[in-house]
Amino acid sequence: MWTKKDNSLKKTFKFKNFNEAFGFMTRVALIAEKMDHHPHWINVYNRVEITLNTHSAGDIVTEKDRKLAKEIDKIR
Repeated sequence: MWTKKDNSLKKTFKFKNFNEAFGFMTRVALIAEKMDHHPHWINVYNRVEITLNTHSAGDIVTEKDRKLAKEIDKIR
C-alpha cells in the first residue's frame, strides 16, 4: 500500500533477488518515461523504495503521482 508522508507517496517493494528488483525498475522506468514523470527510488539488492511527488507543483502529491502509482501497482 502506498503511504502519504512528507508531501510524497511512498512504497517499498521486495523481490526474490536483485535481478527481479532490477527488472521491475526497468519496467517502471519505461512507464515513467512515457508519462514524463520520474520517481525517486532506492534499490538495495532485492528491495526497491519508491517516492513520488511532483517537483513542478512545489514537491507535493498531485494526480500525476497517483496515476504513476496505479501504473506501478499494475506491473507488480
